[in-house]
Amino acid sequence: MTVYVLIPVFPLWLMQTENFTPLETGLSMGAFGLGLYLLGSQCSWLVQRFRRNVVCMWAIAAIAADVMLLWYIDGLRSEFVEFWVILLHRLTLGAAFGLAQMVLSSTLIIDTCESFQRTEANHSAAWFSRFALSLGPLAGGVVYEMYGFDKVLWVVFACALLSIIMIQHVHFPFRAPEEGVQVASLDRFLLPEGFVLFVNLFMVSVVMGLLLSLPLGVLFYSLMMTGFLLALMAQRFVFRDAELKSEVICGLILMIASLLILLSYPNSPVAPVLIGLAMGIISSRFLLFFIKLSRHCKRGTSQSTFFLSWETGLAVGLCLGFAAFYNKRDNLLYCCLALTIVALLMYHLYTHAWFIRNKNR
Repeated sequence: MTVYVLIPVFPLWLMQTENFTPLETGLSMGAFGLGLYLLGSQCSWLVQRFRRNVVCMWAIAAIAADVMLLWYIDGLRSEFVEFWVILLHRLTLGAAFGLAQMVLSSTLIIDTCESFQRTEANHSAAWFSRFALSLGPLAGGVVYEMYGFDKVLWVVFACALLSIIMIQHVHFPFRAPEEGVQVASLDRFLLPEGFVLFVNLFMVSVVMGLLLSLPLGVLFYSLMMTGFLLALMAQRFVFRDAELKSEVICGLILMIASLLILLSYPNSPVAPVLIGLAMGIISSRFLLFFIKLSRHCKRGTSQSTFFLSWETGLAVGLCLGFAAFYNKRDNLLYCCLALTIVALLMYHLYTHAWFIRNKNR
């Protein structure tokens, strides 16, 4: 939520208060996606060299410090912030968030669970992240309307502080560091074998990022969260014994339906519910695909790869939404529709069969 709270309000602040152009705003949002990769190759070395929970807490503290820099900038009412300062802010925010999430998903969550519970733990953690995608913008939008941008930043700071306190109160068993760990490696960072899954999920999350760049109200995020809840129930009762291929196919068809509804009825309450339902179903299945694709020793790396695919797509979608489709709602939705259809064809004609051939579990 420390990051997602800013999605609906940060671009508004840049354009309305700091006089940024849509192109500059889009590039600023996209810089976050680039920042996600800056510290990824050092993730394995950091958790071996230092205590893994301390690495995560320092990364979250860096997020909080970055947000407080924004608060200071917002207080300088007499002058506009330079574009390069915001780019640097977004890069460092992405780097800190990427490191925190990679340590959390690839190490901390796995290390606190028995081996037979780890898939369920990864699944649960991913669902909390999904709910944050609706709760974060919902909280950001409400606070921004009532109290202004500076109070939104205090909400972000509070979320970061609570995260640090929670991690501090979890006991992590001691684990002796491994010998000969390289400073830079793909361990706990990227799974090259998952490239096809990465690209397919990336296309889906770009669509989500494009949609989030639209001026959406509080009701939209509330209804999207309802869709996430329906996706949870659908996984348990509808797709429990269904064919493996059916979840992603159904999710992408629901996504196409929601986009067609948005094109015909812009204020329809059905579309955001379908979007939440579709994204919940699709991302849950892709998470399990990444886990099953990796060998046991690379479970953490598969989690980081899933996270990077999802977050990179969101960042690219937000970048394109402001830089290329600002005030061009129908064009944006047609682009989303085209991307979703391509993602559906790619999954149906290639990705699923490729996964069946290459999975390790």
